[in-house]
Amino acid sequence: MRSFKNDNAFTGLEAAIVLIAFVVVAAVFSYVVLGAGFFTTQKSQEVVHTGVQQASSTLEIVGNVYGTTALAGTPIEVINFTCALAPGGTPVDFEKVVLTYSNATQLQTLTQAGKGTAPGSGGWSIASVQNQITNDSVLERGEQFDIMAKPSNGITKNDYFTIEVKPSIGAALGITRTAPASIQQINILY
Repeated sequence: MRSFKNDNAFTGLEAAIVLIAFVVVAAVFSYVVLGAGFFTTQKSQEVVHTGVQQASSTLEIVGNVYGTTALAGTPIEVINFTCALAPGGTPVDFEKVVLTYSNATQLQTLTQAGKGTAPGSGGWSIASVQNQITNDSVLERGEQFDIMAKPSNGITKNDYFTIEVKPSIGAALGITRTAPASIQQINILY
């Protein structure tokens, strides 16, 4: 009589072990995938919150930008403009704000002078505050800061220049203007 030995078949116990192994591997894999998904979601949420914070501190120009000089026909010495918070913006500490002046030939970071004082050459200051809420250098909702900037070199006729107001948090405010062809003592810059 011949006897056949068949070692190729699975027993119920072997099938259960394989099934448990597949379940464990699937559980570990799903844990890793879900963990990565939660991590990605958390990072995305942080990016959104940072973006909202950056965008919410933006400034805007109120009114015109003026260029003044002591004598008509000479280069513009001082640039005057008024800043306020954009609707929904968060307060901006002007102690931490950086102003830069640039034209075709130079890029200059202006130095901050004391509040209420006239800036020296290469400087800027908060000349006055309208609708003052607190007696500090923090621009709050409803307040307007009159800024006075004095680049080292005067602005000649038809000179194209940019002043950037860069708060510590938030987007920079770029003010790009051109000096008029005929410079008066007080000039509206467009």
